[in-house]
Amino acid sequence: MMDFKDEFDPSQLTPQQTPAQYIKLDEAVILPRDLQTYSEDQQALATKKLILLSQIESRLSGGWTEKNLTPILNELFEDDHENCPSWRTVARWNKALKDTQGSVSSLAEQHHRKGNRTAKVTGDEVFFEEALSRFLDSKRPDIARAYEFYKDRIIIANEHIVEGKIPIISYTSFAKRIKKLPPYEQVLARFGKSIADQWFSYCASHEPPTRILQRVEIDHTPLDLIVIDDKLNIPLGRPYLTLILDVYSGCILGFHISFNPPSYDSTAKAISHAIKPKNFTHLDIELLNDWPCYGKFETLIVDNGAEFWSESLELACKDAGINIQYNPTGKPWLKPHVERIFGVINQYFLSEMPGKTFSNILKKYNYNPAKHAAIRFSTFINEFHRWVVDVYHQQPDSRMTRIPIVKWRENFEILPPLMITPNNEQRFNAIMGKTVTRKLTKNGFTLEGLRYDSTALADYRKQYPQSQKSSQKTIKIDPDDIANIKVFLEELDGYLNVPCAEHLADNKTSWYRYKTIRKHHKQIIAAQVDELNLAKARMTIKENIAQEQKLHTSQKTTKIQSTKNQARLSNISDKNPTSIISEPSVQSPKAKTSVIPNVFSSWDDSSDDLEAF
Repeated sequence: MMDFKDEFDPSQLTPQQTPAQYIKLDEAVILPRDLQTYSEDQQALATKKLILLSQIESRLSGGWTEKNLTPILNELFEDDHENCPSWRTVARWNKALKDTQGSVSSLAEQHHRKGNRTAKVTGDEVFFEEALSRFLDSKRPDIARAYEFYKDRIIIANEHIVEGKIPIISYTSFAKRIKKLPPYEQVLARFGKSIADQWFSYCASHEPPTRILQRVEIDHTPLDLIVIDDKLNIPLGRPYLTLILDVYSGCILGFHISFNPPSYDSTAKAISHAIKPKNFTHLDIELLNDWPCYGKFETLIVDNGAEFWSESLELACKDAGINIQYNPTGKPWLKPHVERIFGVINQYFLSEMPGKTFSNILKKYNYNPAKHAAIRFSTFINEFHRWVVDVYHQQPDSRMTRIPIVKWRENFEILPPLMITPNNEQRFNAIMGKTVTRKLTKNGFTLEGLRYDSTALADYRKQYPQSQKSSQKTIKIDPDDIANIKVFLEELDGYLNVPCAEHLADNKTSWYRYKTIRKHHKQIIAAQVDELNLAKARMTIKENIAQEQKLHTSQKTTKIQSTKNQARLSNISDKNPTSIISEPSVQSPKAKTSVIPNVFSSWDDSSDDLEAF
């Protein structure tokens, strides 16, 4: 079997077949430089030479020889003999001009070719290589430390040399040697291949999309702003933003803002917000424009974050008809649009808000963002919606190439994307939920201490028997809602909504909030426990049980049923914790134990005697 040959692999193509962007420098065609690449003085001098050659050529009769050129030069420089070039120089200029088919740049001074190409100082090569190996290290010492090592090594080596001591170059010369090294090799040794490739490799780009929702990018970022709690007025910290951007139009399709770190939950929430129609019923403000950007994506571009490699996300997107494309590691330039919009948000929306933080801590100076935070979280959500809908979508981009909402509407009229129907909206919410597996019991399901059951689920248990394997059910949960779960039932071929059977103070509580409250509640309860008294009580119970067991084993002939009947007759209970033995008068322990056989012997072990009770 022949190996598969990828026709788009540049390494398998000839230089003639290779696309221009993949041709290496050694194989590239280098065009000669023109006059504009020289300095203005050099350009003026080259032009002056060209004029002189033209004047000579108009007077010249014969070849460019000393006999023919000398009289002409004397005539032209009759009043300026000091600046008169020699006939050999003029002949050389003319030859250079002819060899380059009349290129004026050949007459420019080639100062860049001047200078010594050989090292003035020799004999220190071994010590320089040792210093260079220390400089090209992942610990990244500076040039001064490398030069110090270089100098010290030579000084020590010269200690035993009488004649022909090893020369030491100056720090400036040493630094020049270092800086002449290929930059890629320096970064590769000092920072690693990933950084070196990111800094110096060719930044490829995708073929631009031709319609809306053809290519959509998603990413997360912590916002450079500290917001405060609506009721407590205390700083809550920097919220995380998960944002989805349409590459063709530049419109923001949807987002999710919370204090939870990037996860599948925030990704699913942002996708759900982007695909479904937008409404502003949850906002306390009125917007000037609508937000018509929604629909099913064709391709969703994600990076290599753990939340994007979630099996739940991949399966949910496949079921929804969305193709996921993973961006190669260490190549953020292949997903530039959503990265750029984060910069736009920080620069134009958050720049003047109180509580703004700084990505670079050196820019903070004496500004304390937590101290100056004054934006409530609800206010921030309202104003972020206003900025997206009434500002960002309505203004042209920095290059004046498009207005996002205009670009969206124009393409929407020509080729509208697929829309999610109201009938499928609930199903979409279910498949985008977080997937867990739980066992179906006679009491329903238990998740994080909460019980979920309903009449419909009880009817299902009555009608369909469950095995050990089939009782394990797939459950979809909404991270922002603990009040309901959706359970997949094979026999019904669909999801059943099951409410929480516990009494909930707040049905809109998120799972994160519930688990946090539950954790703190457990800590409070644990703090109220008297561990010392509990330990004493447990030890007393164990000692009493051991004593009872010892007493029981000494009476091996006693029958359990007989003693149980005796206990019933004596009415022993938690209200009357006594013994089947009548309380005797004061007597020795031996007298107590002697009573036991007599009491037991008066009973018949027959179960018929219990019928009277």
